[in-house]
Amino acid sequence: MNLLIKSATIIDPNSPFNQQVVDILIEKGVISKIAPGLEADAELVEAEGKYVSPGFFDLNCNVGELGLETKEDLHTGTAAAAAGGFTGIALMPNTIPPVHSKAEIEYLMNRAKRNLVDVYPLGAISHKREGKDLAEMYDMFLSGAKAFTDGNRPVQDAGLMERALLYAQGFDALILSYPEDTAIAGKAKVNEGEISTLLGMKGIPPLAEELMIARDLYLAEYTGSRIHFTTISTTRSVELIREAKRKGLEVTCDVAAHHLVLTDEALMGFDSLYKVKPPLRTRDDVNSLLKGLKDGTIDAIVSQHTPHEVEFKDVEFEMAEFGIIGLQTALTLALKAGLDLELIIQKLAVNPREILNVDAAIIAEGQDANLVLFDTDEEWEYNKKNNRSKSYNSPFIGQHLKGKVLLTCNNNHLYKQ
Repeated sequence: MNLLIKSATIIDPNSPFNQQVVDILIEKGVISKIAPGLEADAELVEAEGKYVSPGFFDLNCNVGELGLETKEDLHTGTAAAAAGGFTGIALMPNTIPPVHSKAEIEYLMNRAKRNLVDVYPLGAISHKREGKDLAEMYDMFLSGAKAFTDGNRPVQDAGLMERALLYAQGFDALILSYPEDTAIAGKAKVNEGEISTLLGMKGIPPLAEELMIARDLYLAEYTGSRIHFTTISTTRSVELIREAKRKGLEVTCDVAAHHLVLTDEALMGFDSLYKVKPPLRTRDDVNSLLKGLKDGTIDAIVSQHTPHEVEFKDVEFEMAEFGIIGLQTALTLALKAGLDLELIIQKLAVNPREILNVDAAIIAEGQDANLVLFDTDEEWEYNKKNNRSKSYNSPFIGQHLKGKVLLTCNNNHLYKQ
């Protein structure tokens, strides 16, 4: 694959060409030359007024393999990722069977070989994700798992979480915590507040998230271990993690892109496409999340891509499953939230790789071409025709969005819109 990208602005804090308008020559999947005015026998891409950055990396992605391929398989999941500018995805173990032994890790890694998108399966903390006994964490680590989580099931047992933190510390693996106290959250479906009252629905109080964050921060401090919180959503959660960082704890966290633009007011029409977990919160929470991104408290933005068949979403709100697909809209939502472009690239492309201890993707000569070309001003309609996921559960399908991925390149493969 030979490609010449003309007059693109590079956004990459690790690149010597950061913020420069240059041409980028890619030969056989490697960046061979970066300079103005390049000429070459290669496919030409005019990119004046457009931006090139390292390929995005998603720390929270759900794909149906194993066992739930009717929702999404690796082929459609990685196609959606490439269309959204992602060249790396960390797969949650929310499958049947769950990813709780080296067999599942090795199967997924072998299935994902020679793909444009790098796939990193995350191993389960507990056997069968039941929260009772530790899974085969070290065996999974040797097979390629870089981090461990029970996915969308919180580790309710504090003793089990303590043992997981201590055990992972021995081989420098990362524990991801989905913070929710199930005893407090119960079976509620929406955020507890004015909107839940108006809807006449029992709400999930912010306390359910914050209490688990406080607990796991204490455990991380006690064990001296690294911990990462995924999809935080409340003001107090941001404050707790900000204070923990000030104390010097090795803690990182991320936020789902849809939590940066949507509030629980979107639920007034009982549209199950807006039913997510953690639930959409208040405008004050959204403002706190944006502030946390800007001051460095929140380290990454994730898609929390959660595909479902239509029969699991096109039902009464109470019965609908949680989650939306988000790989193709993550960049658009980050731009819609009003975030600075350099900050977006830091949170979507740079920090996630650092958190998972994955080699950085750098726009520099001699580096493998792992990059995305996008236009922050181009408007496009997200519809069922250009949706690359097997599922359609997104409230943004049918909407006109601003900010479009034009080209994604990695592993000597190229995806163009």
